[in-house]
Amino acid sequence: MCLLSAKLSPSEAQAHSCPEKSFLRNFWVIFSPRAKVTVSSLSAVLLPVPSRIQSSRPFCVSAAARAILGRWGGDKGEEKLTLKDVAERLRKNECRSVVVMAGAGISTPSGIPDFRSPGSGLYSNLEQYNIPYPEAIFELGYFFVNPKPFFTLAKELYPGNYRPNSAHYFLRLLHDKGLLLRLYTQNIDGLERVAGIPPDRLVEAHGTFATATCTVCQRNFPGEDFRGDVMGDRIPRCPVCTGVVKPDIVFFGEQLPPRFLLHLTDFPMADLLFVIGTSLEVEPFASLAGAVRSSVPRVLINRELVGPFAWQQRHNDVAELGDVVGGVERLVELLGWKEEMQTLIQKEKEKLDAKDK
Repeated sequence: MCLLSAKLSPSEAQAHSCPEKSFLRNFWVIFSPRAKVTVSSLSAVLLPVPSRIQSSRPFCVSAAARAILGRWGGDKGEEKLTLKDVAERLRKNECRSVVVMAGAGISTPSGIPDFRSPGSGLYSNLEQYNIPYPEAIFELGYFFVNPKPFFTLAKELYPGNYRPNSAHYFLRLLHDKGLLLRLYTQNIDGLERVAGIPPDRLVEAHGTFATATCTVCQRNFPGEDFRGDVMGDRIPRCPVCTGVVKPDIVFFGEQLPPRFLLHLTDFPMADLLFVIGTSLEVEPFASLAGAVRSSVPRVLINRELVGPFAWQQRHNDVAELGDVVGGVERLVELLGWKEEMQTLIQKEKEKLDAKDK
């Protein structure tokens, strides 16, 4: 018996001796209709037993997926790609399944404030509640004791208060041209939906205001049903049991939206990955950048190098650093989509203007 097998339980020893059978068996167990899926449970299934034992670093589901699905392709020493090369591939239809990861950097140009920044109006509004630290707003324990600070934030971020910018409309163009496989966003402002990207192309990893759930009876509601309460500084209440109704924003300790599991198939299928306006610091979202095949170009449009673009670069990585909207607009120009983008923005602006009247 090898030393590794000696350390394993009987079930793990069997998995080590026949990993394919173990993986398939566990895969169907965890994806059964009654299974309660969490990041840790997925990691336990997807990560091979030896890796679980030998590595002390915590794995998220996407890192596990990378270990299994990211092995195809490889660095064959090709020349370093440029943004122009990526644009050329898109123009020639060499990339038809584009996955996008987006963060706050695409929304701040729309004027959305950072509630953690001293001096901002939103931060000042929240100061009156004597919050122990800004992130407490997204902790369930604090929310159940005092939901008012969260709904003060929700009033500011509720869909309809802000408008999409060029970065959002670039993503819309990708969809309109049939190139967008999926958009994974960390943002909860809903600007991707406002820009016209359909929900089936979206994975709102940190939740959405589009739907809401009663914290007592667990009934689901359209988020718009409670817009009047939020805008009127009232705590939304369930019409059935009077429990507090919380928008389906992911709080610390809550499960990720079920749609997040789409990354298990989306990222292996992708032939191009855009990472736009994100620090890649929040897991498990951050590790998705490593879940595409190593032969797939990854394009970072961001203020600085982040995540694997900083510490685990691939030969086909492209980094367009600086202003996010400016970087997107440079790509649009290289693609020859500038006029089309301007027409789309003007058309959508007129629609939003008419809606606001």
